[in-house]
This record gives sequence, structure tokens and C-alpha cells, in this order.
Amino acid sequence: MTADPVLRTIAEYAVSPPSFSERAYATARMCLLDALGCAIAALQAPECRRMLGPLHRPTPDLTGAPEDGGGGGGHAGADGVRVVGTTLRTDPLTAAFDTGAMVRWLDYNDTWLAAEWGHPSDNLGALLAVSDGVAAGAFGTDRQRTATVGELLSAMIQAYEIQGVLALQNGFNRLGLDHVLLVRVASAAVAAALLGADVDGVVTALSHAFIDGGALRTYRHGAHTGSRKSWAAGDATRRGLWLALVARRGEMGYPGALGAERWGFEDVVLRGERLSLPRELGSYVMENVLFKVAFPAEFHAQSAVEAAFQLHPQTVARLDEVAEVRIETQESAVRIIDKSGPLTSPADRDHCLQYMVAIGLLNGELTAEHYRDEAAADRRVDRLRGLMTVVEEPRYSADYLDADKRSIANAVQVRFTDGATTPRVEVEYPLGHARRREEAAPRLAEKLISNVSGRFTERGVEEIRQLWEAGAGLDELPVARLVDVFTSELESDPARGAE
Repeated sequence: MTADPVLRTIAEYAVSPPSFSERAYATARMCLLDALGCAIAALQAPECRRMLGPLHRPTPDLTGAPEDGGGGGGHAGADGVRVVGTTLRTDPLTAAFDTGAMVRWLDYNDTWLAAEWGHPSDNLGALLAVSDGVAAGAFGTDRQRTATVGELLSAMIQAYEIQGVLALQNGFNRLGLDHVLLVRVASAAVAAALLGADVDGVVTALSHAFIDGGALRTYRHGAHTGSRKSWAAGDATRRGLWLALVARRGEMGYPGALGAERWGFEDVVLRGERLSLPRELGSYVMENVLFKVAFPAEFHAQSAVEAAFQLHPQTVARLDEVAEVRIETQESAVRIIDKSGPLTSPADRDHCLQYMVAIGLLNGELTAEHYRDEAAADRRVDRLRGLMTVVEEPRYSADYLDADKRSIANAVQVRFTDGATTPRVEVEYPLGHARRREEAAPRLAEKLISNVSGRFTERGVEEIRQLWEAGAGLDELPVARLVDVFTSELESDPARGAE
């Protein structure tokens, strides 16, 4: 049976020799180190640490200290795959989950916005597990070799492109499905290629990834918003790797998985719509990916929070006089993060446009700590939320989908009880946008060092700084050495004795 054209196109791209722009590689280096920094920062959250390691050890000792006379940290032996920021050595699938969950946990990793949304660095869980695991013999001696960071960057560019181009015109969110299904698809395709699959082997892995269907977005919206949104991507990248390994074992594929009448992905999941690849696969997504540079916030709110920071000096001294806070935004933000009523958890708060703007107006900054219960207990936050009006600005919605602009615009203005108003502060392109890449780069370096400081010794932090400054020199480094840097020189582990 001939494979669905979309499956074959993706598979041929995944196994083709990499030929990408220097701009794509330069951005990929930033994405890699930024994602690893986000993973390290996530270890401050006990809820994240609780999810790591083998399932039979729900509260792993990440220090590697022996427990009950046995090997500590859930190690899978000397040839296990390592998890950055910890001393875990475990099987590749657990490592893929752990890395994916850590990268995503704080909602601080890179982003892609189109008809579908998502976070392309979510795929790093599978890609890093394979790249580090091949050197350790985790996939058998027939695949044991030294993978370089340059090869990992090429794989990242491909995974970003598959996920991001599929997101351009296929809005799974409108069907109630979560964007992590594209992480599973991209991870399956690129992991299979990294493991040596040919086009047919990648088609097999892809077909299973689509047959899996999609997770519901229940955990991202309304009263049900919860911490699953922080580990769903880890689950998806692990599943993608598992499907790649199944294909590698010779399991049969389903080349008509998309278009099969009545039972295929398009008829069942897309309700008869055809899945599209609206542009040729190359490096477009990596070149235009969005970074969360200065603060962790759902990306549709990034420019609104920047505007709130600018208004903080004019507002903070007159909080009792605020009569209205008007937020003009895009349709996607109205649909996803326009939220009133009680907010019950950090996961709920970082997906509330009004909460994030209120924190910005109150503090002139926004950190992961501002989503926790202690910060949310400040009564001024809910008072400001109650005074907010969120409206769609049609121009912002149009420019959001314009391929030549891809803006994520917001405007914020505060009106006081005496009738006076602040300026209407409009931010069309947030700091992490491709149009502001030069401005963002030094801030991303600061973010990385901030995320790893306190977790590593001074020597370890300096080694990580040197990785950032290496530029193209990073590409020849073995992935195993990269992981060495992010697993050695650890300070005392905050997970010791936790929970």
C-alpha cells in the first residue's frame, strides 16, 4: 500500500541529509541551551521532582545516594541514559519523559504559534535520550557511536519543522485536542531517523503516532487547568520514542493511517478535514521560533505583560484609584487565557491573562514564584483582575496569522477613578520574537545563567557559560560531553529529603 503523501513527505525529510541555514543552526544552539536551562530551573518545583525517575520510585533520590543498600537514584546501570541536572541514569524512555517534563514544567521554553500552538523544544526529551543513549549503548551495540551536538541540532531543526509546519493550518485546539499530539508525531519521526530507520521505517513510526489520536485539552482550560499540562509533553515525546523503537523492531505500519475511509485520522480526528503541509519542509520554524526571554508566561500574554511592566511605575502608587484595566488582544488569547473566577494552582494562574497582567502592574516583574499560592494570596491581585476588560482587536488577530508578520500583539491601558488614564501601551512583537532576536540574545544568556546558578558549582556555571559563548564551536562537541556538563558539578540536590 502506498503511504499517505503527508507521511511520506515527512519521512523523506526526516531521513534526508541535513542542509540548513546558519541562521537556523545559530537559533538551534540558543534553543538547546535555553531548554536545558529551563529543565534545570524546573527542579526547584517539588511537583516536578515528584514525577521524575522510574515509576516504582515515585519520589526518587536525584543525588544517587544508596537507598536500603541498593543503587540510588533509580539508576539503570552504567549504560543508562542520564537526566540533566540530576544523577539519574535510567532507561531511554524514562529519560525522555523526565527531560521533556522538566523542559516544559515552568512554561518557560520556546514556543510556536499558528492555527495550532505548541512548544517545539518539548521534542528534546526523545532527541537527547537517543543522542546520549547511542554513545552509552542503550540501544544495542549495533547503534553505539558518538553523536555530536551538531547532529543533535540538525535533529532539533527537523523536529521543530515537522511540528511547526503541521501547526500552520491544522488547528487541533478547535477540535478540543491538545498540541502535544504534534510532539509525539515529530519525536517519532526524528527519533526513528536517528536510530537508523529508512523512509519506510519512519512512515511506520509516524503511522502509529497518528493512530494514537490526540489528548484532550481538558487540563489546560477553566476549572480543570492543572499540572498535567506541565508533563503532557514529556509523555508525548516518550511515546514518540517508544513508537520509533517499535518500528525499529520491525513492527508493521499503517501507511493509510491518515486517509483510510471512516477509520483514518482525518475522518475520525479531523472530522473529514484533510491534514495539510502548507509549505515545503526546511528550517522555517527554527528560524522563526519564539523565545520566552525575561519571564515565564503563556506566550499569547507575553506582550501584554511587557506593556504592564511599562505601566507599573504609573500604576503602583495609585492602585486604590484604578477603575479599569483594558486589555486589547488577539482572538487566540481570548479563547485560551481570558479567565475570570478563582484560580486554584500555578498551572491555572500562568494561563490567565488577567493574572499575569495584574502581577506585572503590581511588581514590574514576573517570575515562577509569582504563580505560587503565596503571591496569589495578595488581595490586590484579584482586585485588579476584577477591574479588567479583555477585548479582541481584529487587527491583532489578522497579524497573528499573517505569515510575514506573525505578531503576538497586546495593548494595555489603565483608567483611574478621577477619569485620568495612562498611555495606551501597545507591544506588537514580544522580546522573544524573531524580529527582536539581536535584542533577546544577551538576555537569553542571562536567563540561562540565572536558571543554573545555585544548582551547579561556580565551576559548573562557568562551563555552561562557555558552552553559550562557543557559538559554532559547540557543534563538534560530543553530546555525551554536553550532558556531562549538565550532570556534573552539582551543588547539593534540593530533592534530597523532599516530599
